[in-house]
Amino acid sequence: MGPEELAAVIRECVGAAVAQGALDVVVPSAVTVERPRSAEHGDWTTNVALQLANQAGRSARDVAQILAGLLEGVGGIEQVDVAGPGFLNIVLKSDAAGRLAWQIVQAGPTFGRAESKQAERINLEFVSANPTGPIHLGGTRWAAVGDSLARILTAAGFDVTREYYFNDHGAQIDRFARSLLARAREEEAPEDGYVGQYIDDIAAKVLAHHRQDLNDVDEDVAQELFRSHGVDLMFQDIKQSLAAFGVDFDVYFHENSVHQSGAVDRAIQKLRDNGHLYELDGALWLRSTDLGDDQDRVIIRSDGTPAYFAGDLAYYLDKRERGFDRVIIMLGADHHGYVGRMMAMCAAFGDTPGVNLEILIGQMVNLVKNGQALRMSKRAGTIVTLEDLLDSVGTDAARYALARSSVDSQIDIDLDLLTKTTNENPVYYVQYAHARTAGVARTAADAGIDLADGFDPSTLDTPTDSILLAALADFPRVVAQAGEYRAPHRVARYLEELAQRYHKWYDACRVTPWPGDPITDLHRSRLCLNNATGQVLANGLGLLGVTAPDRM
Repeated sequence: MGPEELAAVIRECVGAAVAQGALDVVVPSAVTVERPRSAEHGDWTTNVALQLANQAGRSARDVAQILAGLLEGVGGIEQVDVAGPGFLNIVLKSDAAGRLAWQIVQAGPTFGRAESKQAERINLEFVSANPTGPIHLGGTRWAAVGDSLARILTAAGFDVTREYYFNDHGAQIDRFARSLLARAREEEAPEDGYVGQYIDDIAAKVLAHHRQDLNDVDEDVAQELFRSHGVDLMFQDIKQSLAAFGVDFDVYFHENSVHQSGAVDRAIQKLRDNGHLYELDGALWLRSTDLGDDQDRVIIRSDGTPAYFAGDLAYYLDKRERGFDRVIIMLGADHHGYVGRMMAMCAAFGDTPGVNLEILIGQMVNLVKNGQALRMSKRAGTIVTLEDLLDSVGTDAARYALARSSVDSQIDIDLDLLTKTTNENPVYYVQYAHARTAGVARTAADAGIDLADGFDPSTLDTPTDSILLAALADFPRVVAQAGEYRAPHRVARYLEELAQRYHKWYDACRVTPWPGDPITDLHRSRLCLNNATGQVLANGLGLLGVTAPDRM
């Protein structure tokens, strides 16, 4: 019996107490069930009595005593104690706890996944790097975290669309084109331009394709050729880099399209209809200070050209018109000052900031090797890129290292640590635990242990068994909370704790019989627990986009 199942049982008991007249309360829609701090206090604990005490007009301990009497009559529950001000500490029968291992094996890859909530559609935008250079470390972190979050939200039952906003409009594209054209002519890049081996490579490809076209064209036409073809080549390169990192998108949205399709005009009209626009000094402004922003924002400049914010307005409205209930946008630390205007924009369209629009801000990433920070890339010249990280440690280690810390903390990625095949390396530690479960399963098969022969889950009755089973039971809750709090690192930290508990269980509990001894229910039960652990490790690693190897 896991925490979700036990929470449902507790709610049923509250309902029974109400029906019997013992309590006059509203049955709560959710009940918190957690592991107690000490194993001596049982398998699970809940504060539901404290939650209901005021409503019931009784002390929390009185409410707890009523519920304890009902819970003790539930199959699978061995004992219920009232502790402290009114906590309920619950001990499960050993067979009820042991059955969880078989349930996990039967559920396979679906264990930990919630029922579908497809009525709520989420648009998750992440990375969205400018198509003027390779993906830098900040974008790489968002690629790992964003893709993991999409996987977790999907597992939590939501309908998730991964979206990449392709910034193919604006001054940075013009600088990119001028940089390519300069390198094609073997000239120095413009002072405000882009440099690096990738610029030389793209310029050479464009030149090879358009050499004849450039012989008789003026400067503006030449620059346009390098802009259109060069941006396309750069974006192809970005897509290939992301695919090598295990990240694919459902939608690639071009910023230029909102300006060409009339979407900006439609967004402006809606804001005008909502009464949030005014004109001043020949420009059109959003009265965003009325909606929590620190200043009003220009939408159309006095010369008639749209400000950059105009594209944001059109893009957000486009997402909502496509039917997304929630829009989640991941931005780098340099965009922190952007949050206020975006939330004001959300409110101006009649939506609820923090509900219809969420913005996650990620902090910086540093690469460290031999104790020193890496500052330069062979390819990009001025930044360290996704390719630099993958070349150093590989996809699994890179994704895991970037996803295992909260996005609001700056992190250092130790390249020396991530290449170690020791327990110091967190991704190796977790992957090795999975490989060990696979090795045990192979050895058990060679010994003739077959779960199809049946087993007695009550034989999983040692403290080490209980500790491992409790960790497995907690996986669905961890997945749900990782989605709720937009925190993939919770899954990574859970996996490390589960790996630790499994390694201790492996040292204490033998799965196969000694030579000459018969195979018993205990051996089959332990094999089931071993396999269940392997399944949960694989499921968790899959949510982070990391492989679960059978051998290492």
